[in-house]
Amino acid sequence: MKYLVVYIALFFSSICFSQNEQLAQYYYEKGDFEKAKVGFEELLKSIPQNTQYFLRTIDCYQQLQQFDIAEKAIQQRFDKYKQGNLLVELGYNLQLQKNDIQAKSLYDQALERIKKNPNEVYAIASSFEKKVLLDYALKSYQKAIEIEPNFNFNYQMALLYGQLGNIEMMITTFLDESIQNPQNSVMIQNQLVRFMVDDGDANFNDQLRKALILRTQKNQDIYWNRFLSWFYVQQKEFEKAFIQEKAIYKRNPESFSAILNLAQLAIQEENQEAAKEILGFIVENSKDLQLLIQANSYLMEIKIQKAPEKEFNAINEELNAILKEFEISPFTLSLQLIQAHFVAFNLKKPEEGKVIVKRALEMKMDDFDLATAKMELADILLYEEKFNQALLYYSQIEVDLKNDVLAHEATLKAAKTSYFKTDFEYALKQFKELKSANTQLIANDALEYFLLINDNTVADSTQTALKLFAKGDYLLYQNRNQEAITQFQSILNAFKGDEIEAITLLRLGKIYEKLSDFNLALSQYQKIIEQYSDGIYIDEALYFSAEIYNKQLQDPEKAKPLYEKIIFNHQDSIHFIEARKKFRQLRGDTNL
Repeated sequence: MKYLVVYIALFFSSICFSQNEQLAQYYYEKGDFEKAKVGFEELLKSIPQNTQYFLRTIDCYQQLQQFDIAEKAIQQRFDKYKQGNLLVELGYNLQLQKNDIQAKSLYDQALERIKKNPNEVYAIASSFEKKVLLDYALKSYQKAIEIEPNFNFNYQMALLYGQLGNIEMMITTFLDESIQNPQNSVMIQNQLVRFMVDDGDANFNDQLRKALILRTQKNQDIYWNRFLSWFYVQQKEFEKAFIQEKAIYKRNPESFSAILNLAQLAIQEENQEAAKEILGFIVENSKDLQLLIQANSYLMEIKIQKAPEKEFNAINEELNAILKEFEISPFTLSLQLIQAHFVAFNLKKPEEGKVIVKRALEMKMDDFDLATAKMELADILLYEEKFNQALLYYSQIEVDLKNDVLAHEATLKAAKTSYFKTDFEYALKQFKELKSANTQLIANDALEYFLLINDNTVADSTQTALKLFAKGDYLLYQNRNQEAITQFQSILNAFKGDEIEAITLLRLGKIYEKLSDFNLALSQYQKIIEQYSDGIYIDEALYFSAEIYNKQLQDPEKAKPLYEKIIFNHQDSIHFIEARKKFRQLRGDTNL
């Protein structure tokens, strides 16, 4: 019983102490330094050696301009513990009182401490950094290295150089650290990326590129080719990255996985020409069966994406030839499913497409491949308007793979199926849940449909326009583009000025882009810009227009003001970062 009483007393004491700490911190963050001071003084009495409580108490004194009390407290602690970082605290307390000469003297004394004991650098440099005395923090690290050359503060020093605006030294120091400690490369690259997208220094990208090129020329280590390839990928200059990957391949012929990854990135960024060149290189040089199948799969998908109808039969023959070469097996599942989709959606032969998928489903496969094949079968069933059968397969994938990305994709497709059926109430619930999906593309897609259904249900309780719009989307799904155009145009005629008009114009714009009729696409986006400048689709209309002028029509002067409007008027847009980057490139901020 005695032990139980002691335990209970300690338990409640701990809770009370934790609450006091939270309360003091609350007042501190709120800016009520008088109350925060009282709280931290009490905490410091309980644990006098706690540095955090001490520094918070000193900060409260200084915020309240009680500099004499602060000085006395710091001096007493210094006399007791003899810690070098307390000299920084004393100096800063004097600096706050505009006594810069005495403050400098104390800062210099702190630096001298490092000469006598280099291990004090950690606390002293940290104190300087917290007080934003960056030059002194840098000197702290430099002095420690002079005394103890085995110390390595490259990462900390590089960050300080960056904060001080010495970009050249920051880059040099980061690159030195990356080659000395390759395990830190990702962390360093993450820091460099921050500067690539920052407004601070317009020449940063050019300086980094030149530094990396110089190192590849002076040093034959393929490490620098990889780093330079990474840099070009960040700039989305895949052709230049490929040159570096080929240089790596010459010295390491087994390095095809990085080349394939580069091709995938080029595909994601819709740089089809670069992707074809990279994939062609793999096909010509690799003997790895899995790589060859992946490369051929990507090449066929690229070819199908832009192919006119007159080439469809030739493409199907090419698919047959590739499958004959590599044989029907679980290894060639991706090629089989590409052919099934092509036959169903492009050649308009869904029955033949289903035969191909069902043949694949008879093979012995792992759960993921099985789910992928089921997904294609469900897609074809949806094409045939067999909505319930499609939903059954999508549900199976959701259950079989649970939280996998493919399961989320199946959920999204199930939601779209309900939408195509005009079961808007159920579809809305599914899209609402998917808005918070881990995969950004799925979350964005779900948000678009959620807003579409929600907004147009509020505007029209009968959902007449929304039902016609869903029909247009379904025609698009079936790859019946001309019929979809007719459907959406009829909506514009019947519901001019209604809520549905802006999204309908956006859909038409994307269809015309798909059909390479860029002037017609621009005319749809222009109507949104002129008539719906306060709507939720304005940023997309601006961005899509800018992209057409920039990429398709090669007219950067017309693209620039459109990107600029996104930068200044639509900071919350998902296109903001890309618009800012492309605007800078077109303006000539960087010499890439």
